[in-house]
Amino acid sequence: MNLGSHLQELKRKHLTLSEQVETEQRSPASDDLQIADMKKKKLRLKEEIERIEHA
Repeated sequence: MNLGSHLQELKRKHLTLSEQVETEQRSPASDDLQIADMKKKKLRLKEEIERIEHA
């Protein structure tokens, strides 16, 4: 996998997590721990994306 396709995959995963977080937050039976975990994963993806883009 080259760097460009890896970056695209990371961005796709970040977008997917964003959508999942939004959906979960709108749910009346949302799990705060699960939302927090998804947000942490999303932040790690964002940091990796920024690291690659600025390398």
